[in-house]
Amino acid sequence: MLHAVIMAGGSGTRFWPKSRRDRPKQLLRLVGEATMLRQTVDRVAGLAAADQTWVVTGADQAAATRRELPELPEDHIVAEPCPRDTAACVGLAAALVAAREPDATLLMLPADHVVRPSDTFRQTIRAATQLVAEDPTTFVTLGVRPTRPETGYGYIEQGESLGERLGFRVYQVRQFCEKPDRGTAEQFLAHGRFVWNSGVFVWNAQAILDAIGRFRPRLAEGLDRIRAELGTPSQADALARVYPTLERVPIDKAVMEHYPNVKVIDVTYEWSDVGDWRTLAEYLGHDAAGNAAEGPTRIVDSRGCVVIADEGRLIATLGVDDLVVVQSGGATLVARKDRLDQLKSLVEGLREAGYEGYL
Repeated sequence: MLHAVIMAGGSGTRFWPKSRRDRPKQLLRLVGEATMLRQTVDRVAGLAAADQTWVVTGADQAAATRRELPELPEDHIVAEPCPRDTAACVGLAAALVAAREPDATLLMLPADHVVRPSDTFRQTIRAATQLVAEDPTTFVTLGVRPTRPETGYGYIEQGESLGERLGFRVYQVRQFCEKPDRGTAEQFLAHGRFVWNSGVFVWNAQAILDAIGRFRPRLAEGLDRIRAELGTPSQADALARVYPTLERVPIDKAVMEHYPNVKVIDVTYEWSDVGDWRTLAEYLGHDAAGNAAEGPTRIVDSRGCVVIADEGRLIATLGVDDLVVVQSGGATLVARKDRLDQLKSLVEGLREAGYEGYL
């Protein structure tokens, strides 16, 4: 049976000041009327019932996540005591599911991506689950055809073609590639065999736990200590005690770069990770001068700006270019678009500057 596990961590930095520590990106209504998390849960509803759907989130966001998803069993909203990156998240989710259903297939996916149309996404996952059902040692990931030399994404190099499954092309993975520099990204685009790593994986629950044990034994040892107390009254204590000691490493680096049996499916749906205010602007629409705006705004003699205002708070610009101006919750961000990569460090410095209440 398929279990969907939605990874919903996040520190609320990339969309500050609208996002905060207890209201990160996935809990915002950025694209469409529903939150990113709600859209993701609705997307997988045709694949996994509520009692086969899990959300792994941070302790700061657990209460808000439960309010957002009342249909999920309470114990399926799993709160990480602290962020430990995706390998620990994957291992914890696989342990929870395997304790109930050892032969389960897991769909692991981020909570905050734009995917359209949902029907095509679901059919792609059905193709992936077929591959795993035929060979439970197979790990399947989804690759997005690049449209530009993007330096902010990881890449997957496709190897041998394995034909089609449900109309989708399948390839053996040759290698996973870290986020490249501009020149390398341009080479990847020209080669035609490199795809963006969408961060979506399908695998057998026990197989991924075995792989973590093989390639990351120290992480597996900690997960085993937690597994020993799952389903007991001491489960929460075990998480609080052991989870902060787990190795902090992404699943790609921990396992996928080393695992010999990985397949990648070419996706045909629209995909975006909506990584920052610049990416969001693509979904807001632009005026003739390339400005994207939301809320009460007045933009005069300005070009290429992103301007986001809370209701009841007007933002006006005059004679400026390529700025991001966002007002929300009593805080205002004014930044050059080409400096948004440094927004995380700005937000992290607010505590030291005495502005912890704006985190």
